[in-house]
Amino acid sequence: MKKPPKNLGLLFDWHVEQSRTTELILDRPFDIAPDCGADYDAAALAELVREASAWLYEAGARKGDRIAVVKRNHFDMILLAAAAARIGATAATISGANYPEHLAVMLKRLDPSVTVISSYVLEAADRVGVDLRSFGTTVLIDGADAGAGLLTIDGLRGSAVPALDLRADSEPMMITHTSGTTNTPKLVAHTADSCRAGTRLELLPMPLAVNGQKDIALSSISFAHSRAYAWAMAQLRWAPKALVIASSHEADDVERVLDRARPTTIEATPNVFQRWVPLVRRRPELFARVRYYMNTFDLMHPSIARPFVNASERRFVLWGHSWGQSEVGPMAGFGYTRGQINRRAASGGNMNMMGNPWPGLVSVKAADPETGEPVKRGEVGVLFAKAKSICVDYVGESDRYAEKWKGAWWNTGDVGHRDALGRIHFVDRAVDAIPGGSATELESELLDRIDNAVEVIVLTRGDQSPVPVVSLDGPDLTAEEWAEVTRGLAPLAAPVFIPWDRLPRTSTWKVRRKELRSMVFEESADDTVLEERFT
Repeated sequence: MKKPPKNLGLLFDWHVEQSRTTELILDRPFDIAPDCGADYDAAALAELVREASAWLYEAGARKGDRIAVVKRNHFDMILLAAAAARIGATAATISGANYPEHLAVMLKRLDPSVTVISSYVLEAADRVGVDLRSFGTTVLIDGADAGAGLLTIDGLRGSAVPALDLRADSEPMMITHTSGTTNTPKLVAHTADSCRAGTRLELLPMPLAVNGQKDIALSSISFAHSRAYAWAMAQLRWAPKALVIASSHEADDVERVLDRARPTTIEATPNVFQRWVPLVRRRPELFARVRYYMNTFDLMHPSIARPFVNASERRFVLWGHSWGQSEVGPMAGFGYTRGQINRRAASGGNMNMMGNPWPGLVSVKAADPETGEPVKRGEVGVLFAKAKSICVDYVGESDRYAEKWKGAWWNTGDVGHRDALGRIHFVDRAVDAIPGGSATELESELLDRIDNAVEVIVLTRGDQSPVPVVSLDGPDLTAEEWAEVTRGLAPLAAPVFIPWDRLPRTSTWKVRRKELRSMVFEESADDTVLEERFT
């Protein structure tokens, strides 16, 4: 099969012309097309992209402009970004789950000519006194303008489709944002060239990892994230039988879509898989056909992966564990078998070994963060990357972008080491590092030892013992039970028990660690200076 075009604005028209195409099965209709159902073939998707380009053009967007797309999670964020690219504009896909104060900062940095936004986002901002209506022309995705003089998508339907007018491959084509685990997310700008460099891996016919003609592939990720662009590009090339979009990560919603379409491959974030553990234990048959799982954005724990691989009735099931970030794309990966995951879970092991850097795509070194000089094999250092897929700017924060470079190497903000075989071993996020230990390894161990744990976060605090924050599906542990759970582990402070729904989370369901620290330690925002881990 031919490779798809570099430019997102051409992708959906290109897909229609292929000899084999795929269909989309949605868990709910698109927000931009609420009356068009939950099933799309290739032609319908391409037509919706063309129609959306007409809305944006009619709203005033022109070649070289930036467009903000702020809404709840769904694949139509990618469609709007493709529509913007068709007219030479650059869309910034921004999750509506961000705090209103953060949205205001991000939109100010972006300076869009048009802001396409959901009414619930505006209403939530209004309630806390944040005005999100002053960033270019505002277009409401849903609802009427309520006398505010705003444009609406419904009011723009039927506009004439403008001529195709693409930007050069070396110019910005898309803008996404980091997770924002510690502060306001950064706006990450990519070109068609840098995007293709980050997607090249998935355009290769990799055995097992590539979806085949008979596969049904489910994705439950943040579609505001750069991962969604690479996923769309690869899946439209390989054209499996169906693509299932689980825009909601909640187990009840996912259960309904799994009842309709039993996938053979599933991709989600580690925290989403974690949220689905009660579902896979209660209804393992929903996952019986899965041959390949893949997690993105963050580190996976074997105790979370175990019930999923064991629910599969396939003789061979593989778990793809990938290390990457918004700014760089994929950097390393490793495939864990069912047996490897079960052995690690049973022995208190972890999945911190991330595999080798992708040959020909990216180089990785563990180095001293100040000098950039490599450390010896096996020694822990900050992980630096060199690749053609690295983003071209932080929009509105170019000075911050420049500070991440050490010569030709990009500081990922992750801490780890390379073993004798050159494989990457993730140790910690730089902000969470424990002297002589690993917070992520402790989290894996505690998740495995506590039967009803749904989340464990280990917070460091200077020279004092780390503080474990634990969410349970049941009553808190007694002092005696905690003593038994932690027997033989490094010294830990007394646990803090917080219900899962009270944990502050990002749009990718990561825990906002800076905010969690404030909750646990009652620190002010100025008490702790952190730099987020990028994903």
